[in-house]
Amino acid sequence: MDDMGREIPADAPWDAPHAEEWDKITMKELIDKICWTKTAKQFASLFVNINVTSEPHEVSALWFLWYVKQCGGTTRIFSITNGGQERKFVGGSGQISERMMTLLGDRVKLRSPVTYIDQSNDNIIVETLNHELYQCRYVISAIPPALIAKIHFKPSLPAERIQLIQRIPMGAIIKCMMYYKEAFWRKKDFCGCMIIEDEEAPISITLDDTKPDGSLPAIMGFILARKADRLAKLHKDARMKKVCELYAKVLGSQEALHPVHYEEKNWCEEQYSGGCYTAYFPPGIMTLYGRVIRQPVGRIYFAGTETATHWSGYMEGAVEAGERAAREVLNALGKVAKKDIWIEEPESKDVPSVEITHTFWERSLPSVPGFLKIIGFSTSVTALGIVLYKFKLLTRS
Repeated sequence: MDDMGREIPADAPWDAPHAEEWDKITMKELIDKICWTKTAKQFASLFVNINVTSEPHEVSALWFLWYVKQCGGTTRIFSITNGGQERKFVGGSGQISERMMTLLGDRVKLRSPVTYIDQSNDNIIVETLNHELYQCRYVISAIPPALIAKIHFKPSLPAERIQLIQRIPMGAIIKCMMYYKEAFWRKKDFCGCMIIEDEEAPISITLDDTKPDGSLPAIMGFILARKADRLAKLHKDARMKKVCELYAKVLGSQEALHPVHYEEKNWCEEQYSGGCYTAYFPPGIMTLYGRVIRQPVGRIYFAGTETATHWSGYMEGAVEAGERAAREVLNALGKVAKKDIWIEEPESKDVPSVEITHTFWERSLPSVPGFLKIIGFSTSVTALGIVLYKFKLLTRS
């Protein structure tokens, strides 16, 4: 997958040499083609579930290969240490929005969903659900693409944009926070990260979510894709019971059956997100409509994590997209040069990423197809040697 991803441009996956071919197939079809064992196929399917909260048969191979590539590859996106799941904010990431709101004051309008945008005159008119009217020169939309369909536009959005937003749904996930009196798994020298392939198991992956000082011991579990849909039909208490029983089985401890508190978040119930973590592209959509995802419509510009080219689907992608869209507006105002719209984020000095390295065996062992090629080549050479040897014996006699 990493080898395939290298040929996909992060900013234009539709221009990849094999874009048309890879966009016509699902990840399930690709997995069936490149994975030779049942174990490999199961893990590859789980890899898709975990990273994009959707099923392998739902997503385009081109889109998923691009998604993993722009997150740094399979090892980086999946790792905790030195990877996509390594760090959290002390005090919660919500502080970013809250402190921005403190700086902006009453210019931030909450509980004001936009229902109408009219850019047919010199000033853009924005109307909210509670009939408040605002005037502006430019608009930046940072909502999930599918939710743009909830807004009426004058003039109408271009046909390609309308087609795009109808075709890229959000992933499905229920996040479960199970709090305990103590981090009993650490006493057994377990890290708290479980990867569970059992179809009957509600949770597919967990992380230790205990606070850095050891307080509030907790395990965060992810109910993903098909399982999120299936378990959403149960009562909250029934979901909690199933999750506890699973943890007790995997960790081999009855303490898992006795949490002190339980919280969960079904992102599919949120009408202003529609799901989580991000919108996904089914087969055929990336090459047909993908190129319009960042294209402005008049004086309306588009941000949101789906429009990012690095860590799309993550908070980092959302920040990148927001800053890029802001610079696009500044460029339209004549305050930023066009060449400065795209600026690569500098490496963090406080928390730099470390280069991904592989062991000798990871680098040297061939894939199954490669191994078979080696066997085939060796067999051919051996057979040729036998033929030559026998031919020489015949010639001598």
